[in-house]
Amino acid sequence: MKEHDFMSHELKLPELTIRGMILGLLITIVFTASNVYLGLKVGLTFSSAIPAAIISMAILRMFKDSNILENNLVQTQASAAGTLSAVIFIIPGLLMIGYWQGFQFWQTLMICACGGCLGVLFTIPLRRAMVVNTDLPYPEGRAAAEILKVGSATSNGKSGVSGIRDILSGGIIAALINLFSSGFGYLSGSMLTYFSVGKQAVTLLPLGFSPALLGAGYLIGLASGIAMLVGMIAAWCGFVPYLMSIANIPVGTELSDAAQSIWSAKVRFMGAGTMGIAAIWTLLTLMRPIIDGIKMSIKAVSDGGKVNDNLHRMDTDMTPKSIGIVFLLVIIGLVTVFYSFLSDGHLSTGTMWLYIIVGIL
Repeated sequence: MKEHDFMSHELKLPELTIRGMILGLLITIVFTASNVYLGLKVGLTFSSAIPAAIISMAILRMFKDSNILENNLVQTQASAAGTLSAVIFIIPGLLMIGYWQGFQFWQTLMICACGGCLGVLFTIPLRRAMVVNTDLPYPEGRAAAEILKVGSATSNGKSGVSGIRDILSGGIIAALINLFSSGFGYLSGSMLTYFSVGKQAVTLLPLGFSPALLGAGYLIGLASGIAMLVGMIAAWCGFVPYLMSIANIPVGTELSDAAQSIWSAKVRFMGAGTMGIAAIWTLLTLMRPIIDGIKMSIKAVSDGGKVNDNLHRMDTDMTPKSIGIVFLLVIIGLVTVFYSFLSDGHLSTGTMWLYIIVGIL
């Protein structure tokens, strides 16, 4: 692979390619399905940027004109798998509470597509605020970048081949373990042991092995794993025994069943609330640079896109015309999905269009 200065303004290499988009699409589908399965099983998802970068390098090395920019396109596209799988926290809830009796595929597809495109449009004014003019670390993004740089600098291709070999061998071993545990029943996926604490309280010691959880733990890192372990200890060694000791447990009820009932109803992890507060705090600290980024985008639109003419190629945004076309398509899509959603509600025409306009806003 020929060496290039990828920071150069005059660089002209294939980046947005058909093969890269197809490869990114396939990786995104596989990783989204894996994320959905893992999320429904244990309530957390993993990011796919790093494994996608390794797979991309291994496959695109088969083409002589591949480069780090094309690999970056693939891993960036595939990194959306973690975001796409967030539907597991909404759609199952709508089904469980009985609001949906079935899965509205086309409405869900359309609203997700419009929301995704709108998110991309929002990143244009927020890029400078969130990436360029900030000290946010983005550890996983930096890790993916380092992997791409190392793979690009390895001329003999051993790094990429080794990475894809590790992923395939790990997948085969995990599949065999799941086959013997879930399929044949020769291996136990989990084992629970209860210990008595006082007269009417118990605590739980879960013992189990899951290749999916092992891989997820490796990806989320030691700090997040320790946080979950501390939460589990606090729940089962503190809150559950305490609530059992003060609860009126009916005579004849197994203590293990009572413990599981209290765990399901009263004791839960608080990770979602912690992440929500952290997101709000980060947004407040970045409010000023965000406003500056929006002002710069508005200035670009008012100048007819001339601001982009003298910028470095890596600092050039979409043209105002392109932004306007995508935004118009998003509005049309939202009108369509809201209309189809409300059309069966037997509302008056004025009320229905009022809801549509408010929903779009």
